Amino acid sequence: MFHLFRKALNALLFISIVLCQSPLKYAKPKLSDYGFFIGNISNHDINKGVLPYEVSAKLFSDYAIKSRFIVLPKGQKINYKSDGTFDFPIGSTLIKTFYYPSDFREPNNNIRLMETRLLINTIEGWLGFPYVWNNEQTDAFLEIAGDRLETSFINIQGEKESFTYSVPNFNQCKGCHANQTQMKPIGTKARLLNHDYEYAEGTMNQLKKWSALEMINNLPEISSISHTPNYDDPNDGTLEERARAWIDINCAHCHRLGAPGETSGLFLNIEETNKTRLGVYKPPVAAGRATGNLKYTILPGNPEKSMMIQRMLSKDPGIMMPELGRKLVHKEGIELVSEWIKHMEKE
Repeated sequence: MFHLFRKALNALLFISIVLCQSPLKYAKPKLSDYGFFIGNISNHDINKGVLPYEVSAKLFSDYAIKSRFIVLPKGQKINYKSDGTFDFPIGSTLIKTFYYPSDFREPNNNIRLMETRLLINTIEGWLGFPYVWNNEQTDAFLEIAGDRLETSFINIQGEKESFTYSVPNFNQCKGCHANQTQMKPIGTKARLLNHDYEYAEGTMNQLKKWSALEMINNLPEISSISHTPNYDDPNDGTLEERARAWIDINCAHCHRLGAPGETSGLFLNIEETNKTRLGVYKPPVAAGRATGNLKYTILPGNPEKSMMIQRMLSKDPGIMMPELGRKLVHKEGIELVSEWIKHMEKE
């Protein structure tokens, strides 16, 4: 039934896109049509001009593993901005493939590619296009209406997880990527890229690599650029820094100025220093039943009575946070943020 609905929605979206002279003109029918990868494209062997990258703090997406790549138009460069973000030239493409191993205890075996999302910078702004991999794993096809894929895997504890994986439709990309009235990339911030990456040619800081390849203008000394920790690595930052990194990448795209979560009064970007705006002793605003009858978003020393943790624990669409991009609960993320709240000083 869903597949019939999806086909109908695909047709409606296509018609609306055509009538509005929409952006589908920037998309190709198949991932292979772009020429990003050579040979068997499921292996993601990159073509000339395609560069892999990795962010230090990763958005939780139901435990999906992600491979990321960047492509710039020939002869064009990225401009570094003083706030640590980038201006990408028109024609830039960010590529992100989501996949699962059948067993996370052997993460490189029996891979199932789920989808590849393209974020393309056009004269109309950034546009997101979802491509769903076929059962044969030979190519991915544009699905502007998104898709739902029955999925299961064995987690790191040896337990089976089964759920319905959701591929966003064309319009849903704006849910996370909206910045004021425009779409913007989330992960391509200097602080998220300021760490080493194992390239085929050897290990190198990613920003230094971009500079060496003459991909970027106005990059300051690397030592002057902050680093957002890998929240999974206990050796990369303090407990607070790692917890704030998780909250920043998973929550701040909505809870910041100019985004939908602004009305809550919660501002969860990593640069925020005001404790109340971070939720400490802050009563909820218009959260309804999502409050769980709790008084504060964060109650120092007591994660069990902190609304932030209760919403992270929930899978109810009317309560859960983050509310987009997940069906599962991120147990490790909850443990990390709970530990941070537990060790907060009480006032």
